[in-house]
Amino acid sequence: MQINISTRHGNLGAQSQEKITDKVMKLTRFHERLTSTTVTIDLENEERPGVEIQVTAEKARRFVASNTSESLMNSVDTVLHKLEQQLKKDKEKRSDHRNHGRRNDSAPEMDSEQSS
Repeated sequence: MQINISTRHGNLGAQSQEKITDKVMKLTRFHERLTSTTVTIDLENEERPGVEIQVTAEKARRFVASNTSESLMNSVDTVLHKLEQQLKKDKEKRSDHRNHGRRNDSAPEMDSEQSS
């Protein structure tokens, strides 16, 4: 998965970028076909940094979440939680859709008392 981290109104240290990259990579647990992720960090208000993450998946729609909080890592964690929920919901919809049209091929079993 390709991860692009960009900042507005400031710079982000290499250590913070690594932490964010590691956290974003964990999203692959919820969807196996993630293709790219764009993380945008807005540092205009340093006391309340904003984070927006856009995730693109193969054969799926784009997933987007954003948050602003007191610390950068709190914002990142909150946004990742929102994305996890979106990915789980999408996966449920896909699996329900696939199983919806199937019929149950197993015939009901007859009791041995009824067959005599």
